[in-house]
Amino acid sequence: MFHWKLIITYLTVILGLTVVLTTTLGAAHISSFVVLKILITRLPLINNLIIPSWSIGEATIILEIRLPRIILGVLVGAALGVAGTTMQGLFKNPMADPYIIGISSGAALGAISTIVFGLSIFGMYTIPLMAFMGAAAAIFLVYNIASVRGKLPVSTLLLAGIAMTLFLSAIISLLMYTAGEKLHGIVFWLMGGLWGRNWNHVMMAFPFILLGTTVIYIFARDLNVMLLGEEPAQHLGIEVETLKKIMILSTSLITAAAVSVSGIIGFVGLIIPHVMRILVGPDHRILLPSSALVGGIFLVWTDTLARTIIAPTEIPVGIITALFGAPFFIYLLRTRKRAMF
Repeated sequence: MFHWKLIITYLTVILGLTVVLTTTLGAAHISSFVVLKILITRLPLINNLIIPSWSIGEATIILEIRLPRIILGVLVGAALGVAGTTMQGLFKNPMADPYIIGISSGAALGAISTIVFGLSIFGMYTIPLMAFMGAAAAIFLVYNIASVRGKLPVSTLLLAGIAMTLFLSAIISLLMYTAGEKLHGIVFWLMGGLWGRNWNHVMMAFPFILLGTTVIYIFARDLNVMLLGEEPAQHLGIEVETLKKIMILSTSLITAAAVSVSGIIGFVGLIIPHVMRILVGPDHRILLPSSALVGGIFLVWTDTLARTIIAPTEIPVGIITALFGAPFFIYLLRTRKRAMF
């Protein structure tokens, strides 16, 4: 138990330092000391202990531009980390990721339809909301296609997800072909990023990510038993079909919430769970929270690199995660030969 608490404590401290340090980085440099003081002034009880020594512009940059983007990066990274861990544990496949059952394609279709047809029903939140609805519709269809007499066979689910992804990708390609001058915006969204995000986007994603992650963690012990196989788990009292449905729906919920506000960011849900399984083992009681924390840390740093490396121009963060993720994943596969499950 102490080992668990120590790992989570270390990772939480690293995440806190990451938030403070990355808030200082950008086109306008603001010292970490000033950032810390600005953040402290927003804490109850002790906020009056700090005498303001910064400009209104610095406070606006920190609190209204950088901080919501960083917090959203933590949420999205954590969501993808938890979703990837759950999918890999459920399917007993280290190559499984949150997008394997068509969620990303559904979200992409919702967002791209909004861009192509110029929809603005919900103002600046039209794209995130349409992306969320597209992801929800995709998982609803996949779930119903894959269900066989109330059961959810893993192989059927994967095949249904692949079929749905191919079908939706064809529609997306057609929309991109007819997009004309709007093609650039579509491609940028598909590459993933956190540009232009604010506190409303954070509040839009937070409740869904919190709910789905909490439900998944409640069943962490059951996921451990599932690593033995479906039949042994059934004999040990696990309601396998019920568990699969709950895990799929919860994973879909947090992934849809993440994709709706960030676009499609690859490799986080694939790499982070794989790395953490090597470092902390397969016990989902520690693997899930550690993957969430490291996922948040990883995405915040990669997003910071994306917005600062050629500032003021931004690189889609999905490009950065792929550049880091792919070589590192190959390195892990070559250097760590032991079984993961």
